[in-house]
Amino acid sequence: MASLPEIASQIRRDIVRMVHGVASGHPGGSLGCADFFTALYFKVMKHNPKFSMDGIGEDLFFLSNGHISPVFYSTLARAGYFDIKELATFRRLNSRLQGHPATHEHLPGIRVASGSLGQGMSVAIGAALAKKLNNDPNIIYSLHGDGELDEGQNWEAAMFAAHHQVDNLISTIDWNGQQIDGPTVKVMNLGNLREKFLAFGWEVIILEEGNNIDKIVATLEHAKTFVGNGKPIMILMRTVMGAGVDFMEGHHEWHGIAPNDEQLARALAQLPETLGDY
Repeated sequence: MASLPEIASQIRRDIVRMVHGVASGHPGGSLGCADFFTALYFKVMKHNPKFSMDGIGEDLFFLSNGHISPVFYSTLARAGYFDIKELATFRRLNSRLQGHPATHEHLPGIRVASGSLGQGMSVAIGAALAKKLNNDPNIIYSLHGDGELDEGQNWEAAMFAAHHQVDNLISTIDWNGQQIDGPTVKVMNLGNLREKFLAFGWEVIILEEGNNIDKIVATLEHAKTFVGNGKPIMILMRTVMGAGVDFMEGHHEWHGIAPNDEQLARALAQLPETLGDY
């Protein structure tokens, strides 16, 4: 079986090829979260690629910042949810792999339409409460963008989760400091996120190396030790936008633009093909 870094490299290749193929999409955040998705789906989370929408008896994942769909689609395909050849249809007419994940496309692994920012935490909390009602001990995971925290619904949800002791939820913030209009400190300074989530009643874990797969796995496993302790759990994960492709790294401009032919070639030269391209 391929190692986690090998899987992450292939996922990154998929991302840049998918976005280049239609000259549309969001490579920056997708590349930055490739290590997180690899750790979650190939090591930490208990999930079933055969996919049942009710999700009973397995861990569930919800992507709130749905614009990073390339990394989600690639991960699902590489994890066996659907044929990797379908990645070639990304964002094309009548494809199940639309720019933002959608449930009406009936794509295995997609549990909620996302991309309208700020809604994912509310959905994840609802799923976590359903687990409790069903006496299902499995865990809900969710991922959110740091720029997405500009949306007020996040904070209402955070308050609700703490009040109702939703302690089977592990949320993660992709803390890359970039959003579509520029650095988060200039667009809308988020302040001290650790102190904010602590004040809202969450357990908070800082992950400074969010592009180190071993550290991600260790942090997620550590987060699981807080499940059942009466508090929702938040991981603040520092990542680099565009991680793995040197000319994209740390630049907000790559939030939502596609590489041209020359840039694709440069990117692929930095990313070993480990599992075979689609």
